[in-house]
Amino acid sequence: MIPYKQLSLADIFSDCQEKFETDKPAFLSLLETHIDIDEIIPISFRNHFYASTGRSRKYPLQAFLWALIIQRIFSIPTDQLLLIFLAYSKPLREFCGFSKVPDASKITRFKQDFSDDLQFIFDHLVDITEPICQAIDPAKADLTIFDSSGIEAFVTENNPKYANRIIRQVKAYAKAQGFNQSYDPYKVAYGSMPSHASANPEIKQLYINGHFCYVFKFGIVTNGLGIIRHISFYNKDFMASHPDIVVEKKSDSPDEDKCVHDSKLLIPTLKDFFSKHPLINPKTFLGDAAFDTAQLYKSLLTGDTFGKDKHFQKAYIPLNARAGLENRDYTINENGIPCCPHDPSLPMKYECTSKLRSGVTRFKFVCPKMRWAYEKSTQKSYRQCCCENPCTTSRCGRMVYVYPEKDLRAYPGTIRGTEEWDNTYKIRTVVERDINHIKDHLCLAGRRTQNEKTLHADQTLPVSLS
Repeated sequence: MIPYKQLSLADIFSDCQEKFETDKPAFLSLLETHIDIDEIIPISFRNHFYASTGRSRKYPLQAFLWALIIQRIFSIPTDQLLLIFLAYSKPLREFCGFSKVPDASKITRFKQDFSDDLQFIFDHLVDITEPICQAIDPAKADLTIFDSSGIEAFVTENNPKYANRIIRQVKAYAKAQGFNQSYDPYKVAYGSMPSHASANPEIKQLYINGHFCYVFKFGIVTNGLGIIRHISFYNKDFMASHPDIVVEKKSDSPDEDKCVHDSKLLIPTLKDFFSKHPLINPKTFLGDAAFDTAQLYKSLLTGDTFGKDKHFQKAYIPLNARAGLENRDYTINENGIPCCPHDPSLPMKYECTSKLRSGVTRFKFVCPKMRWAYEKSTQKSYRQCCCENPCTTSRCGRMVYVYPEKDLRAYPGTIRGTEEWDNTYKIRTVVERDINHIKDHLCLAGRRTQNEKTLHADQTLPVSLS
């Protein structure tokens, strides 16, 4: 009798990984079996690609798409190197559908002429994969995580000598004028640098990971599984479609400029995301401290910002270190938790969350020195305050009721500093890993292009399929 074996996801992944590393033709056949490229391509893209131009197409649409996907899967950094792979690998060339290896200009023109169609494919794949994400893990699929970054462009301003020259000039000027130690040459150098590259005004100055650079800035939205749901490119078209965004003159603090800019880009980016995918309705938002502004909490958690009945129930955003929380009735710590009136370093204990008849949510905090005691005669438990210096005459100790709707920044639908907060906020790192994956593994960092459409094409379809 032939024994049967239950195949697991780990077995399938191991088999796929082994074929990827040892048997390339077998790996290509796996891609062809599990990815139906014809189903992914919309009819509008076909009509646009095969529109009458006076001569027939020498290379099919599927061949270009497979070439872009293969380039990202195998981490091929340049189009020229991709063409070398196609020229020397007959199985790869036949898999893509090329009867002849195209010129490098053909690949570039395809990206530039059909960048909008590639974006449409990406948006279509988001709708296709959403039910799959919900089936894998509904809790993580219900999360929305946002972050921004930039792809450094191949321009003169990104040469380290460019910034170092300005810093040396500023330091020499400060020394000649005899300025005191409070003078910061790095901030002055930042303020004197142009806001965009001379080669392309869309290449903006940014301060990322401790260094100045000139980049094509973009925003990325993922779910808790790390699956990319939306990409926004912050170019002139984006700004024109959102005239409410006011870009102010930069200050002398690069960190402050980045936080202010990110906070202004969040709501327009989410509006575009929800308008493209009306059936996606997540309830939890995760972001870094750059979004810690009172207005953003109101836009995320209440009102009709994203359409009817579309708003988040919880927002996991750390408090900005430059701003604290204040309350006139009682002392609260940096996590928004009320503290003992006699000892501000002693936070009160969170007990429960309840809803009033009016539908208003209420958090209940009790005295940190309150204990539950058991009465044998009545067989019931009761609260008992064990404080040596009680702040109230009640034997239960002091109780504080907090209404989140009165202060959404302090209580964004959840309690900071709790185990739930810590476990949930850890998931935010998936968006940073996705950004690293885009730049390193998909080889978008270090691209020697100054053309915006080429970079956008490299970041849409291959990102979604890779």
